[in-house]
Amino acid sequence: MKPEYNFSKGERGKFHRPNATFQIPVYLEPEVLAFLAAKAEKKGVDIDRIVNDLLKRDIGIFETAG
Repeated sequence: MKPEYNFSKGERGKFHRPNATFQIPVYLEPEVLAFLAAKAEKKGVDIDRIVNDLLKRDIGIFETAG
């Protein structure tokens, strides 16, 4: 890195997108990932589908439990 940078010609907010959405990464423990990968392969679907189905089911349980 340089010791100093010149931002005098910079534009504030040039790349700002107010309605941008971000996909956050989710890191699974190795044994959880292995289990889900095996289930996904058995069903012939991607791991993200298995994870989303499980999370949606848990959300439903939380909502009904209050």
